[in-house]
Amino acid sequence: MAQPQGRRGRANPGGPVPVVVAKIAQKPMPVVVDAVGTVQAIASIQIKPRLDSQIVKVHVEEGALVKEGDLLFELDSRTLRAQIGQIEAQIRKDKAQLAQARRDHQRYEDLLGKNAGTVVQRDTAQTAVKAAEAQLEADEAAKANIQASLTYTEIRAPVSGRIGSISSKAGAVVRVGDNSVNSTLATINQIDPIYVTFAIPQVILPDLRAAMAKGAVTVTAIVDDTKKQSGAMAFIENSVDPNTGTVTAKARIGNASELLWPGQFVKVEIILGVENSAIAVPSAAVQLGPQGAYVFVVKDGTAELRPVIVKRTQNGESVIGRGLQDGEQVVVDGQLRLVNGAAVAVRAPPPEPAKPASPPRG
Repeated sequence: MAQPQGRRGRANPGGPVPVVVAKIAQKPMPVVVDAVGTVQAIASIQIKPRLDSQIVKVHVEEGALVKEGDLLFELDSRTLRAQIGQIEAQIRKDKAQLAQARRDHQRYEDLLGKNAGTVVQRDTAQTAVKAAEAQLEADEAAKANIQASLTYTEIRAPVSGRIGSISSKAGAVVRVGDNSVNSTLATINQIDPIYVTFAIPQVILPDLRAAMAKGAVTVTAIVDDTKKQSGAMAFIENSVDPNTGTVTAKARIGNASELLWPGQFVKVEIILGVENSAIAVPSAAVQLGPQGAYVFVVKDGTAELRPVIVKRTQNGESVIGRGLQDGEQVVVDGQLRLVNGAAVAVRAPPPEPAKPASPPRG
């Protein structure tokens, strides 16, 4: 059997090589794909004014959590309220004129029936009624338009989320369509739940789609080894990027603790399923040589160099696709002194280092 460089030769003439071994046991192992992702808000809404006015009051602090419908900014409404007063007075006048026009029309109708009036008089009166009705409708529409504008003086949160910096304070004049930096009063990011976007190799796409067809695919965003948040795959792009050979995917993850923040980079684990009878060994057992990965298998006090195919590595363990069997023992420490066929002496693993004592509390 061919051996990697430095592994040819007879057994160590100085005696058996002390090694630490681990016994192989088949066990369920999740099929995990690793990626690097970027956190994105579910929605990022820019808050802008819908009418020209002056900010009377800001009802929210920068960086605060807001709920949909919360009052954020209050604009000066005095001009609009005055316009509503004017149009209401005009509507009252319109109604009075319409009532008079209808009385006149009825009078000319009665006179015409008694041959005391003319058709022209009756038709003129009827036209006056229609004109008064049209004027009333126009003024009522104008009132509705002003009332709609009045609602714009209270700027409310369109979604729940966390508001960012506030560019304009009380007293500032804001204008619709202003292209200046201050045209956006604030931005609300909807962050619970939140998206994590990442790219996966195109070779993974068939397995991922098959897993999604069976049910929800779990995706975990990892900030560090102790801070994780899990959710489900939400979206796969409908094409492969020909420049990178990857597919963009997106997971939707609950974020009530706000562990994840828009723009943040995170590690991503995608669980495609579980391999129920996987052959897994500590990754420390796997060595790399010119001809690929290999391990040392211990049997009857002798080390055998065994080429292996590593399917994947996760959480300090390597899942072996070919080369090992259930119940065999592999060397996890002491390989540097081994050659194929070397005699070995199995020793106990070294004790784990003691955890440092907690400092005394004052």
